[in-house]
Amino acid sequence: MDTISIIAAALGAAWASGINLYATILMLGLMGATGSMELPAELEILENPMVLIAAGLMYFIEFFADKIPGVDTAWDAIHSFIRIPAGALLAGAAFAEISPAAELIGLILGGTLSAGTHFTKAGSRVLINTSPEPVTNWTASIGEDVAVVVGLWTALNHPVLFIVLLAVFVALAIWIMPKLWRGIKAIFTKIRGWFSKHPSAPSDTSAEIDRGTGKMD
Repeated sequence: MDTISIIAAALGAAWASGINLYATILMLGLMGATGSMELPAELEILENPMVLIAAGLMYFIEFFADKIPGVDTAWDAIHSFIRIPAGALLAGAAFAEISPAAELIGLILGGTLSAGTHFTKAGSRVLINTSPEPVTNWTASIGEDVAVVVGLWTALNHPVLFIVLLAVFVALAIWIMPKLWRGIKAIFTKIRGWFSKHPSAPSDTSAEIDRGTGKMD
């Protein structure tokens, strides 16, 4: 693989891992195992049948968990500790084919990129889950799965185009993240307000009426 192809594959794997790690591993592994593409040497482990089985099983579980409102947010919270380091490792392994220094750069870029996509996805889901109907949630989940497949295919077959589109995505993510944060903060403030409400104390007027009634008795 030439340098541009390696960079696109590495960044594509990191980007997709932040959205759906198991679909990323499964797609890369299957494409490498079937000869549809040549994986960087350090990523050839993804072609191992045991890795493919494990990734397939976890993708099957995530496919359903990701479409249940509330469950998807809990799943995302747990995977904050899985997707980000895994995205960093995948990118670092791909960059290792260039040089040891490039491997470190890949770890840094991969971790940052997978964190960006993960938190953009997770934040969007928190806002989507405020809607009482499930259709929006299902649509978002299926759209994310499609984005992973299309994004990785583009990274592996049209590396320059993918890098350009990735730059656009990063710019949009930087723009939208503060808005997501404000929306999430407003939701949790509202929830906290529900739990902090106390029964209202009797008004001064009511107290005076009670005292007046007592005097009349």
